[in-house]
Formats: sequence, structure tokens, C-alpha cells
Amino acid sequence: MTALVTVRPYAGIGNENRAVMIKIIGISKSFGAQKLFEDVSINFNKGERIGLVGRNGHGKTTLLRMITGEEAPDSGEISRPGDYSLGYLKQHIDMDSPTVLEEGVKGLPEHSKDEKWIVEKTLSGLGFSSDDMRRLPAELSGGYQLRLSLAKVLVSDPDALLLDEPTNYLDIVSIRWLASFLRQWKKELLLITHDRMFMDSVVTHITGIHRKKIKKIRGNTGDYYEQVLKEEEIYEKTRLNDEKKRKETEIFIKRFRAKARLAGLVQSRIKALEKTENLNKLEKIKTLEFGFASKPFQAKSLMNVKELTFGYEPSKPLIKDLSFTINKNDRICVIGKNGRGKSTLLRLLCGDLTPQSGETLVHASASSGYYAQTNRISLNPSSTVEAEIMSAGCEKQQARDICGAMMFEGDDALKIISVLSGGEKARVLLGKILASPSNLLILDEPTNHLDMESCDSFLSAIDAFDGAVVMVTHNEMFLHSLANRFIVFQNSGAVLFEGSYQRFLDKVGWEEETGAEQVRPTVNEQRNKKDTRKKRADIISRRVRELKPLEESIAALEKQIEESEKKQKLLNDGIIAASSAGESRKIGTLSIELHSARAETDSLYEELLLLTESFEQRNAEFETELNSVSN
Repeated sequence: MTALVTVRPYAGIGNENRAVMIKIIGISKSFGAQKLFEDVSINFNKGERIGLVGRNGHGKTTLLRMITGEEAPDSGEISRPGDYSLGYLKQHIDMDSPTVLEEGVKGLPEHSKDEKWIVEKTLSGLGFSSDDMRRLPAELSGGYQLRLSLAKVLVSDPDALLLDEPTNYLDIVSIRWLASFLRQWKKELLLITHDRMFMDSVVTHITGIHRKKIKKIRGNTGDYYEQVLKEEEIYEKTRLNDEKKRKETEIFIKRFRAKARLAGLVQSRIKALEKTENLNKLEKIKTLEFGFASKPFQAKSLMNVKELTFGYEPSKPLIKDLSFTINKNDRICVIGKNGRGKSTLLRLLCGDLTPQSGETLVHASASSGYYAQTNRISLNPSSTVEAEIMSAGCEKQQARDICGAMMFEGDDALKIISVLSGGEKARVLLGKILASPSNLLILDEPTNHLDMESCDSFLSAIDAFDGAVVMVTHNEMFLHSLANRFIVFQNSGAVLFEGSYQRFLDKVGWEEETGAEQVRPTVNEQRNKKDTRKKRADIISRRVRELKPLEESIAALEKQIEESEKKQKLLNDGIIAASSAGESRKIGTLSIELHSARAETDSLYEELLLLTESFEQRNAEFETELNSVSN
């Protein structure tokens, strides 16, 4: 479990350079044969709220641990000002206060020890009731102990917050509160989360770990991944072009090496070839590849739920008289605060629990795949990953393919279940669902152990699934993108809501945010929305005015480059033809022209790069401005 740690610096930079708050200089880090970082340098500056992205296992948490001093880089250094403190969560239990509130007060800085209201407000935002605040911390569940630890960090007022997956174990209301809190954070923030929408709503910059390097941009995750994609496309085009030029040069050298009158030209080509950097083909990065197999279903409805009632205490039902139908292409998301009964509902739908009253009528052709975090205990600890997936009813080759899709490639498919991490076991469970065709997926927080890229892949797979999906999730991107209906746990009960998530927020909203009675926006809210739309329109208008000339200049440069490269090809063909004809004077003239054309192309590329960077930076600033207005 986690508890507050405020870290003072282990290496300082002078207070005269306060704009750079954390300075990473030439660090490298490996674990055995796995290299995470290779000679990377980056600065984190004053006031920046930074989202740290990268695939699982690529070093995000390791980087945070090196910044705090819990891990040391193999080479290089990390430094910060002499009086700079870090607030982060460390893996150990240290909660000995008589009440949750008093434990939370321990997190306050010395000058604020009497301001208990700050702690009460923070605990409330993270889902603690007044009764919860009077409980013994040791009585809390693991998830609520994590929330208490997070509260202590948030109230400690450090110079920088370092948060590694802070939304784990938070419900949707607490996640929305935390996002609002972090948007108002005026100091530095380093945030790791698999929730793309949460990150984009909070950060000012993205720092990505990719191919053992680190890159920081101003903007959101979309801006970052778009830039990485463009850079890799440019790299690959350059590599292929260089490879083509290298082959042409090698052919030229081989053909004319023996001709005395061309000896000088051949030697010049040899030297140029030796100086040319040989770009390696980019290594393919492993990713989860989701694809849920669907089982044909002809009827309209898979399941009818009629007046369902259930409670672990008969006098306190979690679900009362709930009725709804699951149609064959529904995307139903189950939402609400933790502990209200969301997972219980899924267990009732699967038949794991028996209702106190009411019934679930399942169509004879319905076939469901059920995923829940607690299902990990159903895995055979002595089985291999491959054998466990085969136990779902597939042949060995299909099981191997699914192992590869779940990132258990090669010998990793023969790992024993007992040695796997929690996240790896979760992937095995997903693999078992992939192995068995179904027409109804029942999923309880399936993305908790996936990185951001895998969450994107999962979202696409769910969207493409030819069947119905009932899913518990706190990820608002999924709620906005997927769901057409909701089971909402709120106001001490569960109700069906028809429509989009935005419609739910507009018409009903969360009771902690809007009050249970509020149905429609007030006059002031309507006026605020009108002002927001006007501000957004002004920003978009300015963006068009400023960026359109840049776009036109970029297009013109791209056309010039295309024409220059065509010219180079013609000159190169001319040299080859002149060489075959033995026209040495013409070869010299054409070679001078080709050299000049290549220099012109290189200059155009440099100009294009500068213009593109300028465009992307300004566009990111406009996006940040738009997000700020929306938030």
C-alpha cells in the first residue's frame, strides 16, 4: 500500500536557475538485458503539468523512481533546486492514527497543521463520507487506504506532485474531482495514467518514452502521438531514400572503379559513402492486438432483466426493482461510485449470484464472455499461459496466436501462471475471452492493467464486436465513445438511462457535483455556455488566421521538394547514361548540378522542418487554449 513521502533533493542545481526545476542529463538505465533509456536528457520547467506516456514496461515508473532517488541511473544525473520537495506515493503501510481524518492531517505542511478543513475537503472529494473520516485507517479496504495516501500527498503542498496511476481504485466521481484539483495545481506535476481523457484534461505537456528515448512536447496525447507518427514516417522515407542512393552509389563505384579517367570521381563517391550514416530499420514495437470473436445471434434480445432486487443485507438492497433489456448490439456501461453495486449487478447477470426477487431471462442462443478482476483466482496456478488459454476451448495453434496477441510471445507463452504479475494475469483472462466466440461480453473494469495504447486498441475492438457489451468502467473516454445506454448507480439505487454520456451529464449529472434535484442548466450556466462558445469561436478564428499562411507555406515547400527530387532523379539518370556513353565532360557537369540540387533539397527540408515545428507548436498552444476554455 502507499503512503506519503516528501523527498528533498539528492543532487542540487543552484537557485539561480529556477525556471528548470528538474534536470535530467544523459541518463541510461538497464535491467539485465533490457535497456530502458539510452543517453536521454530533458528538462521539466516551472509550472508545467506533464503527462508521462509510454508502453507498459518501457520505464515510466522507473523514471519517476529515479527522480525521487529510489532508483539510480546507470549513468548520467538528475538534479533539482536545493530546497525543492517532491510529493509522491511510496509502497509501504504506515497508518497508525486513531481516525482517517487525523491520518490525513499528518500530510499537512507544518505551517498548516491547524487547517483540518483542507483535509476534510480533499477526503470528501476522494469519496470519504463523514462517517468514513471517523473510522480507523486500518479498517479501510486496500483501495480506500490508497485514497487516504493520495489525500495526504495532495494536501502536503510539495513543489512537485509525482502521481503514478492515481485513478486506480477511484470511482468516476472521484476521478472527475481529482481532474479538477489537478487543473488548478499551480506548481509542477508528473502524471502517469492509462486514462487518456483524464490526462488530456489536466496536463500542459506530454513527455513520451519511445524507443529508449524521451521526448517532450507542448500539447495533449493526440498531439504527441501524431508527431511521433510523422517523425517515424519521415525517418522511414529517409531510410529508404538513403538506401536507394547507397545502392546507386555502390553500383557506380563497382562499374567505374577500373576506369583510370574516372578514378577521382570514384574515390569521391567512396569517401562520401563512408561518411553516410546507415539508418537501421525501426524495430517493430509489440502491442496488444484485440479482436473479440463473435458468435452469430439472430434474435433481437439476448437477455431480459425483470424487477431485479438484491442486497447482501436484506434490509439494504443495492439493487431494487431494476428492469432492462440487453439487445444484440447494445453498448451498456454501468457507472457510479465504488461500493454501490456495479460489480454485483454483473455477477447477477452472469448467474454467479441469485437475486432476492426478480429474474434474468437469457435467450437460449446467448453465449457470454465474463471478465472480472476477481476471476484471477480461477486461473490454475500450475498451468502455463498457453494451457490456460487452451482450456477455454481452442486448439494449440489458436492459443499460440492469442498468446502473441496478449504479448506472451515465444517462450513467454510457457510461463507458469503462479509467477505472473497481476497485470499479466489480467491479460490471460482477456485471452481466454478471445479464445471463445460469444455474442455478449460482460466486462468489469477490463482496462485497469493496460497502457494507453492498449486501451485504444481495446476500445476499437469493443466498437467492432458484433454482439452486445455490458461494461463497468470509470474511463470517460469510453463512456463518451461507446455507450448508448447506462445503468446508473446513484441516489441509493440503480436506474436505466437511455442516451449518450453527455446527455446524462447535461440532464442528470452526478449528485456530488450538481445536486440530486438539478435537471437542467440554470440561467447563469446557460449564459456561461454561451460565453464559452463565443470564446471558442474567437480562438478558432484566430487559429485559422494564424495557421493558414503556415499551412500554405508548408504545402509550397513540399511541392518544391518534390520538384527538386524529380530534378535529382533526372540528373542521376543523365550521369548513368553519360557514363555508359563515356562522356566524361558531361558527367562532370551533371555531377556539379546534382550536388547543387541535393544541397537545395537539404536546405528545403531544413526550412520545412522549422515551419512544421512552428505550426505544430502554435497549433498545440491553440488546443491548450481551447481546452482551458472548455474546462
